[in-house]
Amino acid sequence: MNIAFVSSEALAPAQDESDLAAQRAHLLAMARELGREHKVTIYTRKNSESGKDRVRVAQGVTVEHLPAGPATELPEDGVLPYLSDLGDQLMRRWGQDRPDVIHAHSWTGGLAAIAGANGLNVPFTQTFGSEHAHDAKDAKKVRLQRAIGRRASAVIAGCGDEESSLIRLGVPRRNIAVIPCGVDVERFKRQGPAAARNGRPRLLHVGPLTYDKGVHTAIRALEGIPDAELVIAGGPAATELEHDADAHRVMLLAKEVGVENRITLLGHVPHSSVPKLMRSADVVLSLPQEAPAGVVALEAMACGVPVIASAVGAHLDSVVDGVTGLLVPADRPARTSRLTRELLADPTRRTALGFAGADRARSRYSWERISQELVHVYENALAGVR
Repeated sequence: MNIAFVSSEALAPAQDESDLAAQRAHLLAMARELGREHKVTIYTRKNSESGKDRVRVAQGVTVEHLPAGPATELPEDGVLPYLSDLGDQLMRRWGQDRPDVIHAHSWTGGLAAIAGANGLNVPFTQTFGSEHAHDAKDAKKVRLQRAIGRRASAVIAGCGDEESSLIRLGVPRRNIAVIPCGVDVERFKRQGPAAARNGRPRLLHVGPLTYDKGVHTAIRALEGIPDAELVIAGGPAATELEHDADAHRVMLLAKEVGVENRITLLGHVPHSSVPKLMRSADVVLSLPQEAPAGVVALEAMACGVPVIASAVGAHLDSVVDGVTGLLVPADRPARTSRLTRELLADPTRRTALGFAGADRARSRYSWERISQELVHVYENALAGVR
């Protein structure tokens, strides 16, 4: 198959920890897996004067940067005036190299893809990611998303929670396919080196240091888990932590609850070093208030480390409560503390959760499995057009 991915903005830099960056990393990982057997071209808006217009990033995968608006990073609203230019560029490219199927990422990517595919009779699939869930206040945006969702041959939701919100948006249920975010099970696995330990039971939190990502809940929970340490990986580079407002708030809270001597702030950890860090932990805490992709919990499961995750979003699908991990309501430090104490006191249960989590991650969430499900959606979309 000749598959066209459309994203209105370029792929994210490695140190970006936002949900949007996670979605772009997911897009690239999907493309790499699909590229093993298919031709994948990722079309994005050129947002830098430097660099080539066309870059081969993996076997079967090329990124094309198309000129539309200024060659600089733009916020979502800033991209809107240039979407018709992006659509024109896509139409030109697809006139020369007609794709078999189009997969747009984000609603702005969807608008550009619809414009570019005009008159081509090519099936069009859409991923919104987490964005549509928060935008009920923006009536114009909701209308556009609803129109895109109804126009698409299929809308791909990352979890059951997102499927429900797409149905509320007005996307027909029959047009929605639930395909979760995947995990690199060759990198994230039980076997492999682990980071050094200091003898204390180790809890690990990975992700941004903002309040909504659950690090504050983890710190408050630590107060009721004597002897344990909490290692926090995320935020800016270690050298910049002392000047970072979020890091400052984190340490202020740690002092307030009397646990500052049991907390280690690592700052940003390269993704390639995360498996080693996860394997050094007794329990991984993933406690965000929203989890559109739930990547950290998946990675911990793949490493065979028990995870305690907030009962939101993708966690509700990936973490089978009491089997592959434990679920806890978001922002409930006392409950989190009790569950963690119980888990730390029961090594047999930790081992059982770890094995079951690793098994589930490998069988359900490998990129190979995710790409097979995507191809199935594309084939159904193609069959509907013929």
